[in-house]
Amino acid sequence: MAEILVVGDATVDQMYFVDAVPESGSETTATRAVMEPGGAGGTLATALARLGNATRIATRVGTGPFSELALANVRAAGVAPDLIQVDPDLQTSSVTILVTPDTQRTMITAIGASRNLDAADLDAAIFDGLDGLVMSAYSLVDGPQRDYAVKALELARGAGATTFVDMGTGAVNALKGRLIGLVRKVDYLLMNERELFALTGRDTISEAAAGLNDHGIERLIVKVGEMGSIVITPERSELVDPFDVDEVVDTTGAGDYFTAAFADAILNGAELLAAAHAGNVAGALNTTEIGAQRRVVDRATLERAARAFAASSR
Repeated sequence: MAEILVVGDATVDQMYFVDAVPESGSETTATRAVMEPGGAGGTLATALARLGNATRIATRVGTGPFSELALANVRAAGVAPDLIQVDPDLQTSSVTILVTPDTQRTMITAIGASRNLDAADLDAAIFDGLDGLVMSAYSLVDGPQRDYAVKALELARGAGATTFVDMGTGAVNALKGRLIGLVRKVDYLLMNERELFALTGRDTISEAAAGLNDHGIERLIVKVGEMGSIVITPERSELVDPFDVDEVVDTTGAGDYFTAAFADAILNGAELLAAAHAGNVAGALNTTEIGAQRRVVDRATLERAARAFAASSR
């Protein structure tokens, strides 16, 4: 079991399943609508705690029913709540998600309280004995939360903790090239293909990885969806096969589950490729239910699926 701090948003996902995204000025009817706990930080923390790690989350929510829903799974999973801040004025951050039958998502984000995460509450003692810091890059975008995130990365490195930053399309688009300077000393950088190309301005994975390596980023994990993931270091570049599921229902949170399982494996002593295998399994399992956090992937579930994955790959 590892001691892990997660920095990132805990939100409410308002999900509408539609046949097509409506044109401007038009109207459509959802075939299904649900509200679920979400946010990269909340999902990462929930997934890591379910895997048996001693997990804390640094996030900021508002008051009222949205905050209760945003933190429902965080609390149920046993994540320590001592670094959760409550904003007296702003509403808990939320995301409206339109999901089409091909599982593609169109998202509208209402930032709310999360950007006001106050670094004044961040004490170096938090990092004593910490094994890993897992951060959503959305925390680096702007506001007081950015100051918190930058300081957390510095303190984690100073304490000898292993650092992981998971990209997000919105974070990459907001910061573009400035993001590289903020994450260049991170131990493991994780992102999908689209984010990699947007971040570097390159149009092939090899060129983009080489560009990041020039900035000192040596361990890059690229999530390539149905193809699995690619592990890239100065010594190797290797595709890790995907874990197949019978039906993909919803991809919300799949990337966060990948990152959680990858970080869990690394922090508990796994080799790099084995960690990417674990990420592929957890991310795929996440897609079998609606919502970012509804699919429970605990240690036994992950190990059982990973064994099946290994047996089928022989």
